[in-house]
Amino acid sequence: MPVLVLAAIGVVYGDIGTSPLYALKECFSKEHGIPLTQDAIFGVLSLLFWSILIVVTVKYLIFILRADNNGEGGILALMALALRGVMNLKGRWWIAALGMFGAAMFYGDGMITPAISVLSAVEGLEVASPLFSKYVLPITLMILLVLFYFQRHGTAAIGRLFGPITCVWFAVLATLGIYHIVGTPEILKAVSPHYGLRFAIEHGWQAFIVLGSVFLAVTGAEALYADMGHFGSKAIRIAWLALVMPALLLNYFGQGALVLKAPASIQNPFYMMAPQWAVIPLVVIAALATVIASQAVITGALSLTRQAILMGYCPRMKIVHTSEQEIGQIYIPAVNWMLLVSVIGLVLYFRNSGQLAAAYGIAVTTTMVITTLLAYIVMKRVWQWHAALVIACAVLFLLIDVAFFLANATKIAEGGWFPLVIGAGAFVMLSTWKRGRGILLERLSAEAIPVDTFLSSLKRAPLQEIDGTAIFMTSSKIGIPHAFLHNLKHNKTLHERNILLTISFADIPFVKETDRIKLEQLDSKVWRMEANYGFKEDPNVSEIFRLCEKNHGMAFDMMDTSFFLTREILVVDQGRHMATWRKRLFARLTRNATRPTDFFGIPSNRVVELGAVIAL
Repeated sequence: MPVLVLAAIGVVYGDIGTSPLYALKECFSKEHGIPLTQDAIFGVLSLLFWSILIVVTVKYLIFILRADNNGEGGILALMALALRGVMNLKGRWWIAALGMFGAAMFYGDGMITPAISVLSAVEGLEVASPLFSKYVLPITLMILLVLFYFQRHGTAAIGRLFGPITCVWFAVLATLGIYHIVGTPEILKAVSPHYGLRFAIEHGWQAFIVLGSVFLAVTGAEALYADMGHFGSKAIRIAWLALVMPALLLNYFGQGALVLKAPASIQNPFYMMAPQWAVIPLVVIAALATVIASQAVITGALSLTRQAILMGYCPRMKIVHTSEQEIGQIYIPAVNWMLLVSVIGLVLYFRNSGQLAAAYGIAVTTTMVITTLLAYIVMKRVWQWHAALVIACAVLFLLIDVAFFLANATKIAEGGWFPLVIGAGAFVMLSTWKRGRGILLERLSAEAIPVDTFLSSLKRAPLQEIDGTAIFMTSSKIGIPHAFLHNLKHNKTLHERNILLTISFADIPFVKETDRIKLEQLDSKVWRMEANYGFKEDPNVSEIFRLCEKNHGMAFDMMDTSFFLTREILVVDQGRHMATWRKRLFARLTRNATRPTDFFGIPSNRVVELGAVIAL
């Protein structure tokens, strides 16, 4: 448990742990027009305190972490869990749509977090000396380029340092906070919620706008749930309650104490908490902390993409495993470089963390609202909690989530449009791929020859038999695959052993080894095989063959086995089911998807591809 807690501190809390760099500063930005009075400072600190307590501690640690899908968390895992409680097609469609949109918005967050975190850390150089101002952007870009470049080599080696470095970071946060709180202990009065309420009443619309900046203090909360499968809920809770939350609150109240005594420090209260000689070392440790926070978000985006691929929401992409021990250590080149280009574009467009903060929040608040809605379905339909408790939880969390969402929505014109555009684009791609694959499977199933009819025809007109095993890959469990029919039509031969192989993915993270392979003999020469995987596992034909021999006594010689795949040539028509432009998008995604041979680990020299024209 101590090892898990240390690792959780390094990975889970990197994002929320770097929020003191910019959260309080943004609450008092000039655009908000909030005067730096004692009541205003107490009011903002009160909002920060209760937001952290209710959103992170109560909502996520107490309630949401209970919604584990066989130990796994995250928006797609929650979606799969919610689907178990709803049977009607319309309800399942809405749940799937919510899950896909929540996942899509995560990519917007994944682009903004590295940009704002690293940029806000390097801006500390301006506090050390105004001469460093012109170097802030170049240093930020250099750090980001190095960070994304080294993704291909994996993070297993440096990952061991994440926990200790982040612990040092939180110790620094707490120390700086305590130092200033001791000098101005009256700042602790801000714990009282009446200061937050009075601030909201007195400042009205301005206070509502400030709520969007207050949200910056809880933006990493969704990571608690997403990373549950790596560390377990207990380790995440211990890390938060024992170190992270106390350090964050102490630092925020310390910043408040500093601003109360020296209002001019609001331009960068975090770095001005430190004595002048310590600013440069503080910039270094902050830069390390923001790199770790960025790494956690990048890893999350890569893991989410792999889950989406295996659950059928995303085209196949090249996935590289960078560690032989850790299944979660992966590298997806297409996603990595897309994130890099977007992050660099954000830094060059917004140029400072203050302007970038306007784009931050809307993506995360959207995901939080969706998480609450899906959790409501799970509490009501899956756990079957008492209706009063379910409604009370849902209303409380939705009121807070929607308030944060609306407050951030006021910043759409200032930059909030960016994550919305990214999220909308990702949602269109995910939903189009899912729907397109569904239509394609329907067409293949409708055109497939029934097994009984096919086997009867084989007996009436026997073909020349040749040695070896033929594996016919098919996504449909109904009828005979096109590749099988085309092989018989063109080659007019039948292998001594023919396997119709379907690789399926369940809505659970892992499938037991004993349940991996299902084998059914259809004829003396034909078998149907189904290989089942969870959304956290990687399918591989070598493992399928090994388990088939171990559990079913059917051995395979790879050099005596041929794989027959159908290359689907899609023709877009003006028919029903999906808009024409989405059909064209689906066809393009299909052409650019990674070949099944690469994705499933099939030796390319054992593959025969046969084309089939299919009208969408």
